[in-house]
Amino acid sequence: MICNLCPRKCGAVRTAHSGNGFCKMGELPVVARVAPHYGEEPCISGTKGSGTVFFSGCTMRCVYCQNYEISNEDGGRTITPERLAECYKELEDKGVHNINLVTADHFAHAVVKSLEIYKPRIPIVYNCSGYTSPKTLSMLDGLVDIYLPDFKYADDFLAVKYSSAPNYVNTAVAAIHEMTFQVGLPQFDDDGIMKKGVIVRHLILPAHTKNSLEVLDIVKRRFGDQVLLSLMCQYIPMGKVSDREFSRINRKITRREYDKVKLEMMRLGIDGFTQELSSADESYVPEWNFEG
Repeated sequence: MICNLCPRKCGAVRTAHSGNGFCKMGELPVVARVAPHYGEEPCISGTKGSGTVFFSGCTMRCVYCQNYEISNEDGGRTITPERLAECYKELEDKGVHNINLVTADHFAHAVVKSLEIYKPRIPIVYNCSGYTSPKTLSMLDGLVDIYLPDFKYADDFLAVKYSSAPNYVNTAVAAIHEMTFQVGLPQFDDDGIMKKGVIVRHLILPAHTKNSLEVLDIVKRRFGDQVLLSLMCQYIPMGKVSDREFSRINRKITRREYDKVKLEMMRLGIDGFTQELSSADESYVPEWNFEG
């Protein structure tokens, strides 16, 4: 396959097990963990957990990634779309609220095939970086019920510096527009569990509250009440942030930084979710032990 799935359109040559593109992945999905997860937003994890499938590799290279071991170092096991479909069934049998596909952009063809093999009776959550091609998202129309994109940056300079992602802002805006077009306004069941809709996630970076405030402004202006916002303070110094060039973000965020951004979210009247500062703890990072 000649791959142009992600916004880079690098034209990589990908065989079943190898690829020379930015993500370094072949066509077959590489998976690091398949298990119920309880650390998502309350309307996603609920009381029974979200049935997460963590894919290895990524179309970004965030220097601070909490999943660095699998996103940048590519740990995981190669499986077929048929086995991926079986994973959905096994998670569904455990009683989870949804099937949560984490960082699957570079395996979009395999994801589509797996959902054609078996479409669970519970919602499908597509959990991604926001650096996603609308054309790739169009392949998922009718298959995905809930989109969970990041909106990391309001400044393309920061996107390149920290994530090697040129033209991030326009790309994320276009992607989220496609998501809202597909799934519409947020919908919930009687227990408050999400059935359809878009939740935009934003992770506050230390020493970069200006970026966060500008992200909130973009979300409010571009999407209004079409999406919910999840404001995240769980940043932990991981990955490459100990390198000298990234020293500004080699710490957790402060209470003052978090309150500044949270108050702006409230002032703008953006509906959604916030976290406790205690969530910035390595104990919340999953173990990449190939569970499931």
